Amino acid sequence: MTSGRAQVIVVDAANVVGSRPDGWWRDRAGAARKLLLKLASLQERLQETTDVVVILEGAARAAVSDPDAPDVGTLRVVLADGSGDDTITAVTAETAARDDNPTITVVTADRGLRQRIEPLGATPAGPRWLLDQLPRDRLRHHP
Repeated sequence: MTSGRAQVIVVDAANVVGSRPDGWWRDRAGAARKLLLKLASLQERLQETTDVVVILEGAARAAVSDPDAPDVGTLRVVLADGSGDDTITAVTAETAARDDNPTITVVTADRGLRQRIEPLGATPAGPRWLLDQLPRDRLRHHP
């Protein structure tokens, strides 16, 4: 964005990972690790005025707490203690209250969550929007 206004992208990791039927359910922490590495790469490519915040819930939380946890650079990872949607809403509200008035994009396909974040001034985007910006896997699993 040319105005230099801060931007924040809040990622519903469970929703993004779950949007592709690639076997993620067999290793939720592993799938989250893959997403985190791709998001860290995206964070490096984005302007300094853009922050990426990823919300991990449930078994995916192990992606950052186990010995195989990846180095995610400046990527902000928030571990949901309970509901991922509640945590995403809280992070969005906290971000909306910042003095620098950032633009906020919440990446999710969850209609209920979209209804919760829009009144806070956030714009929803579907997982495809984000996935199209991430580095592609070197090995394709499907033809």
